Amino acid sequence: MLKIKRVPTVVSNYQKDEASDVSVGCGRNCLGACCLNGARLPLYSCKKLETSGEKVVNGEAREPPVAFLESLVLGEWEDRFQRGLFRYDVTTCETKVIPGKYGFVAQLNEGRHLKKRPTEFRVDKVLQSFDGNKFNFTKVGQEELLFQFEAGEDDEAQFFPCMPLDAENSPSVVAINVSPIEYGHVLLIPRVLDCLPQRIDHKSLLLALHMASEAANPYFRLGYNSLGAFATINHLHFQAYYLAMPFALEKASSKKMITTDNGVKISELMNYPVRGLLFEGGNSMQDLSDTVSDTCVYLQDNNIPFNILISDCGRQIFLMPQCYAEKQALGEVSPEVLETQVNPAVWEISGHMVLKRKEDYEGATEEKAWRLLAEASLSEERFKEVNALIFEAIGCSDQEEELEGINIHQQNTSGSVNQNSNRSHGGPGTECIVLQ
Repeated sequence: MLKIKRVPTVVSNYQKDEASDVSVGCGRNCLGACCLNGARLPLYSCKKLETSGEKVVNGEAREPPVAFLESLVLGEWEDRFQRGLFRYDVTTCETKVIPGKYGFVAQLNEGRHLKKRPTEFRVDKVLQSFDGNKFNFTKVGQEELLFQFEAGEDDEAQFFPCMPLDAENSPSVVAINVSPIEYGHVLLIPRVLDCLPQRIDHKSLLLALHMASEAANPYFRLGYNSLGAFATINHLHFQAYYLAMPFALEKASSKKMITTDNGVKISELMNYPVRGLLFEGGNSMQDLSDTVSDTCVYLQDNNIPFNILISDCGRQIFLMPQCYAEKQALGEVSPEVLETQVNPAVWEISGHMVLKRKEDYEGATEEKAWRLLAEASLSEERFKEVNALIFEAIGCSDQEEELEGINIHQQNTSGSVNQNSNRSHGGPGTECIVLQ
């Protein structure tokens, strides 16, 4: 049996009284220079993306025997749960599948909006500078961190139970979300000590795809909210958790629009309340990541909020531009939807509806979920405009003849429906070498 050495840490939560009489550092055991000296944390180095999947031994394909990353994430998360580091017990929240074609999942979480860390920035600007005076992840207690995570160069994953946190080579870390919406809810924080604002860059998105691929479990998804699309902290991070059922978004049909020169297929979501794009394929996962990153950079630079869902072990990426906060500021959101106090971020848009009032939970229907999410969607006309500009930005504007779903200049209602997102899911585990 695989054994991992546990490294004891000082239990100190950022949310505790700041006036605590502690003589070391600032008293929070945080990630700032005041407390970082001597800090150590496990390190998980994943295998190269090219070798993800089946392992061949003596000419025969073999599935890795141990889902190591999954056991590491959930084991460490459970440890922090037992220590009482979360703001509430998410395991007591009622959850149900809403009857209907899409199977939206509803959760009643009445206290989450009161116990979350507050938003401390403008919601009308997608790009904002990092502000070290406001809450950021360098201020969390080190006990909220689970392990360091990096993209490795070896053919096998490696695990080091106790490695220094190197301030000179800013580590990417996995931390608990202290306001979880599901068991095992974690944050992936790329290069945490570099204090990057919440904006997608090529290196960070590829790291998120590494994590999705390494998890090798289609029920483990990563999500991203831009500023203006209900990110609540302006410090670069992705969210992730396990949910053992398909999201409504994953069951939506799609229609191919274009295939890029590097083999990435871009499709439009069909018959879903929020208009969006599905990216999949590519000559490599790097190609897929770069194409989505280029798209996100365009959206960021043009102040268009968006959400991302990384699905199917990193093989599918859903991207949804949205305008809910803008419509809310203009008074254009229906009063009925506003009364729910639900902010449609990536998980809600994907089909996991976190409801704050018991009456909304008990009366939840597919029609109501659809109506709420539709408020976040760009109009059909605006969505076409954004798509045309995206294709131009990623160098596909000269491939209009390949568009099957929507032409850059005019809509074509013909075209076949892509059913790949409706396939049944199943994934292998992950093998890991433990180095002492």
